[in-house]
Amino acid sequence: MFLQRLEILQNIVARAGLDAVALIPGADLRFVTGVDFHLLKRPFVALFPSQGEPVFVLPELDKLNLQAANPFPLYALGYTDTDGPDAAFAEAGRILDLGGKRVGVQGTRMRFFEAQYLVRHLPGIALVDADDALADLRMRKDAAAIESMRRAIAISEAALAGIVAGVRPGMTERAIANDLHIAMLRGGGGALPFDVTVLSGPNSALPHGVPGDRPIREGELLLFDYGTTVDGYASDITRTFVVGELTDPRLRDAYLAVLNANEAGRKTAGPGVPAQEVDRAARREIVRAGFGDYFIHRTGHGLGLDVHEGPYIREGNDRMLEPGNTFTVEPGVYLPGVGGVRIEDNVLITENGAETLTTFPRELQSIGR
Repeated sequence: MFLQRLEILQNIVARAGLDAVALIPGADLRFVTGVDFHLLKRPFVALFPSQGEPVFVLPELDKLNLQAANPFPLYALGYTDTDGPDAAFAEAGRILDLGGKRVGVQGTRMRFFEAQYLVRHLPGIALVDADDALADLRMRKDAAAIESMRRAIAISEAALAGIVAGVRPGMTERAIANDLHIAMLRGGGGALPFDVTVLSGPNSALPHGVPGDRPIREGELLLFDYGTTVDGYASDITRTFVVGELTDPRLRDAYLAVLNANEAGRKTAGPGVPAQEVDRAARREIVRAGFGDYFIHRTGHGLGLDVHEGPYIREGNDRMLEPGNTFTVEPGVYLPGVGGVRIEDNVLITENGAETLTTFPRELQSIGR
């Protein structure tokens, strides 16, 4: 399997007109090698030429994990804290002879730290942002990845069902978020792909709000945005509830608009459909309901080993959706100082259409009684 993934990566490098690509620890490197390396203070760079064996410059401690995995033939140039990494980078330069050539880097991940070692030891190297090219590496999920995502979703949804049954007025956002985190761990979930978000009342109108010590109150909205991982693959779900009876009719109208937008986006998705058409379908429903000015983010993002990856479901992305693509559909309406609604599902493109992997009810539910 990893030999096949190496071949996919090298084909991407060649098609992009690059001589090599440099990866640092993260989802791309995990996908190619099967090993979850961590990005720390010691430089770690894996150089993949368009053909031939890759060269890894890495701490001696990580070299042992790489050799144990043995994903494909490669050069592993380890270094110790005593020796430092310069000699290993110099050797990588000699092996690959990339001086003066074009090397792609992960533009949104490569640190100045690693880039300086490459520039120093590969004279005349031209570093090129390869993010767009690398997006093709993991965008089409195989059966194993999809099964892991299904399990992550099942764990997440079971945990939410248990938590909302126990929610009562007076509990704080932070306490509920912590309880949900623990419930997912107990259910078999792995590391969190992002911090659990629980926001109440006017705080729910903050798309990137952080749970605090605000107690929840009757008549308010309570928004959950959360997920877990299985084998590194993430779920990402948002549901919005009302505590008791909703007191503001504007929020009921906003909820219906978001519910319709979520459904429209999911129904529009399918193979051969431009990603932006899913965004347009969802946005039309919110504009029609009079809340267009309060939908202030894209409709969704790809989901996999990274919780945010391609394909991005936004205006301007005319890339055709393909079988194996997995992404979120998460329209929202945010009324400042009042409250916000978001309903987020995880969607898989199939050969014949689209499957919504998340099943937790979307209709407005009253909790906390």
